[in-house]
Amino acid sequence: MTVAVETGVWQLDPAATTVALSHKTFWGLVAVKGTFAAIAGQGEVGPDGSATGTVTLDVTSLDTKNAKRDTHLRSADFFDADHHPEITFAVHGARLRDGDTAHVDGQLTVRGISRPQSLTARVTAADAGALTLEAEFTVDRAQFGMGWNQLGMIRGLTTVTAALRFTRAVA
Repeated sequence: MTVAVETGVWQLDPAATTVALSHKTFWGLVAVKGTFAAIAGQGEVGPDGSATGTVTLDVTSLDTKNAKRDTHLRSADFFDADHHPEITFAVHGARLRDGDTAHVDGQLTVRGISRPQSLTARVTAADAGALTLEAEFTVDRAQFGMGWNQLGMIRGLTTVTAALRFTRAVA
């Protein structure tokens, strides 16, 4: 599919958006999965077709279907939600390529630590009023100060999967 995205401001539709993470634990035998329920964001497409924007996740909305684990993930051992309640991805530049893919450069901020992050997103639906992007990328949690690893149970990278639905903001 070849996509043409209208210039202007686009607002994230949290009801039609999902952001999830998955990380192998217990020496790679079990995958812990969770989703963020509270997601916000917006973007702007310029006349040249490039885009900028921000997606924000409320750390306290992370749900792994295990209340005790969720409480631990919100603690200072991991996300430190009391001091850093949000995860942000600030897109500095995104440009459509090859019809339905976009190269995205931005900055991921977790626990107050920012790192550059590049990824490829795929446009899975688009019309004049709405756009859906899907992406999957990995993050090294140690780069964001999350070094807790009792008995060496948590190794490797965390996979982030996102399906972001944007609607065109009314002028």
